[in-house]
Amino acid sequence: MTLRYISYYRVSTHRQGQSGLGLEAQRAATVAFLGSTGSELIAEFTEVESGKRANRPELAAAIKACRDGGAILLIAKLDRLARNVHFISGLLESGVKFTAIDMPNADRFMLHVYAAMAEEEARRISERTKAALAAAKARGVALGENGVLLAAQHKATADDFAREVGPRILAMHDNDGLSYRAIAENLNRSKLGSFGGKAWHSTSVYRVATRFRGIAA
Repeated sequence: MTLRYISYYRVSTHRQGQSGLGLEAQRAATVAFLGSTGSELIAEFTEVESGKRANRPELAAAIKACRDGGAILLIAKLDRLARNVHFISGLLESGVKFTAIDMPNADRFMLHVYAAMAEEEARRISERTKAALAAAKARGVALGENGVLLAAQHKATADDFAREVGPRILAMHDNDGLSYRAIAENLNRSKLGSFGGKAWHSTSVYRVATRFRGIAA
């Protein structure tokens, strides 16, 4: 009996959705998977999200289609999504069968573990943030409205830069297999400055990649 799949793709920004960056890689992985298993793809759903983790209407539609058609949900790229508590909850509560191409051994138990780890990490980040603010206050650093506003503005600017350059870095790292050092050399040759306007190094490339992955999750 031929297995029937419904694929769920996800890109993190409207710019990525329009350019196809990341989406084509997910589709290529899906085609390769279907070809290797002799399975049938009956529908596709693509989620285009902002950096703010909003509701996922396309995921809900894909899950409903799986229920209605007796199909299996096929997720091309689960790795970062598996660290998102809301995504995990929705997937587990749906009760539909699913297959993750990039995490073929993922099952309901593993997702429960990922959810617990994500919640624990969020708690630790909150504690570290509070401790850092308390230490800064003890050193006499202004933490009033202006200080908070400046910090928020800096974060927003850094996030925007990560959204702009992050997809390019991940494409070179994940798709082309380049090291962060090699990526830094490529970016320097292209005359694109780092977030601070200076030359790229492996550490600055890694930071932007990490920030973008966090935003995109």
